[in-house]
Amino acid sequence: MKDNDQISENTLLSKIENPKDLNKIKNLDILCNEIRKKLIEVVSNNGGHLASNLGVVELTVSLCKIFNSPEDKIVWDVSHQSYVHKMLTGRLDKIDTIRKENGISGFTNRKESPYDAFTQGHSSASISAALGLASAKKINKESGHTVAVIGDGALTGGLAYEGLNNAGRFKKNFIIVLNDNQMSISKNVGAVARYLAAARIRPSYMKAKNAMEKVLNKTSIGIRMKELMKHFKSVVKKVVNPNNIFEDMGFVYYGPIDGHNLKQLEKAFIIAKSLNKPTVVHVIKTKGKGYKPAEENPGIYHGVSSFDAKAGVNSSGNSQTFSSEFGRAMCKIAEKNPKVCAITAAMTSGTGLKEFKNKYKKRFFDVGIAEEHAVTFAGGLAAGGMVPVVAVYSTFLQRSYDQIIHDAALQNLKVVFGIDRAGLTGEDGETHQGIFDVPFLNTIPDIKIYSPSFIEEMEPMLNLAINNSKNLVAIRYPRGTEFRKPGDFAYTGNNFDIYGEKNAETLIVTYGRLFSNAIIAQQDLDGLGIRTDVLKFNVIKPIDGEAVKQILKYKNVIFFEESFKSGAVAEKLGSVLLENNFKGNYFIKVIDDGFVKHASVESQMKKYSLDSDGMKEYITKKCYTS
Repeated sequence: MKDNDQISENTLLSKIENPKDLNKIKNLDILCNEIRKKLIEVVSNNGGHLASNLGVVELTVSLCKIFNSPEDKIVWDVSHQSYVHKMLTGRLDKIDTIRKENGISGFTNRKESPYDAFTQGHSSASISAALGLASAKKINKESGHTVAVIGDGALTGGLAYEGLNNAGRFKKNFIIVLNDNQMSISKNVGAVARYLAAARIRPSYMKAKNAMEKVLNKTSIGIRMKELMKHFKSVVKKVVNPNNIFEDMGFVYYGPIDGHNLKQLEKAFIIAKSLNKPTVVHVIKTKGKGYKPAEENPGIYHGVSSFDAKAGVNSSGNSQTFSSEFGRAMCKIAEKNPKVCAITAAMTSGTGLKEFKNKYKKRFFDVGIAEEHAVTFAGGLAAGGMVPVVAVYSTFLQRSYDQIIHDAALQNLKVVFGIDRAGLTGEDGETHQGIFDVPFLNTIPDIKIYSPSFIEEMEPMLNLAINNSKNLVAIRYPRGTEFRKPGDFAYTGNNFDIYGEKNAETLIVTYGRLFSNAIIAQQDLDGLGIRTDVLKFNVIKPIDGEAVKQILKYKNVIFFEESFKSGAVAEKLGSVLLENNFKGNYFIKVIDDGFVKHASVESQMKKYSLDSDGMKEYITKKCYTS
């Protein structure tokens, strides 16, 4: 957006300090238009989730107007679509800082505002969380309603049904808003998507019901006739809309209704509040509403970097990334190995598997937002003689820890994990950092973990993982493209490589993209007269015994790792060195205990001394300052 498109002080939006101010505005449609302009302005400048937020403008305005938050608790599933909620709950003056360092989060966060009822960043959890909040209200005899806003894509996750199973028997008011835009990030798949598609084409039931009510309200009849008419309405419902999973689970179902019609939304929420029963309000809306490029390509505009709002996002996709190379390598390997299958949890494009999907349809499986199912399904494929590769973001792999142990590792099944977005991920913040997969995978027996530093290492490592490994194996790689590569470095295919003369007294140990920072630090230290070697682990589990022998030769060993501290490779190596009577100095620089807040990856690296300057200063301080 240009300067003349900026939100001025005289607009309706600028008058909103809290949700109660919505009652003072006569024309909320104008407000919704202003909100969309502000959304496009902010996301085009900062990056973030655009299409999903454009789609929930009227829904959010209606929720904020009809419900009395923060006394009424509204839980947004995933919550990447909470930008409008933040604008209307006292954070309009901070919305320009969203996803920026020291600014507000791109997701709901209880630390940030009392209006954020629950911190959310992963899918399908809202119903369970909201039911917990509602139950707490009941125990404490507190007034107010509880609302879970969940998307149709999130209903492909099993946790949503665990929540539904329990919420349907709740004896007080509990409201679920089914925020249905007919997709998650990719197009929705499976039986749930088919069911909701059928529900969307049955609005005739609501029309027939409303017409019948109008007739009944104008007719003077006795009690017996009323009962007859009630029975007739039930018959109409069963004929027009014969099955409803929500009603079968104990909910009152209302919908589907137009998610961009403020009057319909407000009416639906007023009715839902009055029922004092578990209720589902099914809302149909358009992802990307009000911005033509996002309406036409909602997947591209789901999560974006900064862009020119007038020109739109450049979706040519020419830059080579670890994800795109993973997808290319998968196609090449699958061409030679007919047993290779690819599995993704609603992230076909994000994990680079679009080409694989087109080429090998029978061996490609998008299971929806269901990471636990993806891993157990992969175990079944492996037990059946196939070679499944599960492509998943590091932060979402956390959800499958039990399945990895019980349904893959325990049975010595050959399942391959392509772990995308490993390490620091930047502006998505605390809920999305890929810093926990190494610690929890390190606890699993017999797993082998590869970690490429450069894109050219992806294919040979993936080939080894698929064709040479016997048990569970993972290859983890960062978001985006590679860091700087030394011109004289070549990947050997070994479990580790040493860069340097191999006779310095100080050794830098690392793996993945931090190797690039370590090489720059090495060169800077050399300029100070401090000679170092760098050991790069290509396989981070198990730790190679020959690598340990080489490390024992050094006086100072410093391990830099883009991972959470407890259970990290650095901690494991320290234990191994102790067992081998290492006599030198061993230092670990990893991410301290705690969650990593949103900022650029560059800033996060600097904060934890994992950039080249930080490495140089840390080594100098620990080893060369008396």
